[in-house]
Amino acid sequence: MTIRRLQYRQALNEALHEEMARDPVICMLGEDIGSYGGPFKITEGLYERFGEKRVRDTPISEAGFCGLAVGAAITGLRPVVEVLYVDFVTLAMDQIVNQAAKARYMFGGKACVPLVIRAQGGGGRGNAAQHSQSLEMWFVHVPGLVVVQPSTPYDAKGLLKSAIRDDNPVLFLEHKLLYNTTGPVPDEEYLVPIGVADVKRAGDDVTIVATSRMVLFALDAAEELARGGIEAEVIDPRTLKPLDIETIIRSVQRTGRLVVVNEGHLTGGFTAEVAARVQREAFDWLDAPIMQVATEDVPLPYAGPLELEAIPNEQDIVNAARSIVY
Repeated sequence: MTIRRLQYRQALNEALHEEMARDPVICMLGEDIGSYGGPFKITEGLYERFGEKRVRDTPISEAGFCGLAVGAAITGLRPVVEVLYVDFVTLAMDQIVNQAAKARYMFGGKACVPLVIRAQGGGGRGNAAQHSQSLEMWFVHVPGLVVVQPSTPYDAKGLLKSAIRDDNPVLFLEHKLLYNTTGPVPDEEYLVPIGVADVKRAGDDVTIVATSRMVLFALDAAEELARGGIEAEVIDPRTLKPLDIETIIRSVQRTGRLVVVNEGHLTGGFTAEVAARVQREAFDWLDAPIMQVATEDVPLPYAGPLELEAIPNEQDIVNAARSIVY
């Protein structure tokens, strides 16, 4: 086995190539995903290798091609849809929330929807309020949907392969500022299981649960905390739904303290969900209040300094951890 260093975008591209070669019923739909290779170059080379019947450029109509993908999934294909920004998924909420998420239940299990919808989210790139949102909790709220948010190239490849093979509709959410990050990826076949968290760093003083790009910030924060004598354990859920709450609980039972970090908005967000579940299931082990680090409840500004002020950063995580350890 050879371990290479790949970019996050390369890991996703490799997963798509491998899965489409493995299974001829896998097809792709999206805007500019064909000969152009996708706006973020995730689909590069797929059109040339698999042809226009399996890699289809679509009109600028998210409602149309997401609805087409739901029907295709129910009738035997395994579509992978790319929505340019997660903000544009708002145009296809009926197809995703009312159709894809509910078909298996409403047909008594006789119909499944093996559909993956890839979308790019997150701020920090100056794309303003309509192209920078983190909407993952919209989909976590809906029964029938799986929600995945990988933070590393290794997890991105392994989870995308697992998502494509899953018989449920999966929202596969990628952060735009992770595409150029690099990490080790084996050259042999592997899968990362859906619903299993990963401990990215071990520690005994405080548990930090972080998602997507915030995992990188949490790891940097943990290094800063270590220089001051605080050893933080960093957990990446990788899958928001189903959530591996057991791994988080075991960590909190050992550390007694919890900081939850997510780029979504604070009110009604992922941090609140994790805090509520830990408070309910591990209250007796908590030695301090649970701290939430999330994006301010404002539309993300276009101006760079204001945008960076609104979203969480490394120092916010350090301050939250120190406030409950000391």
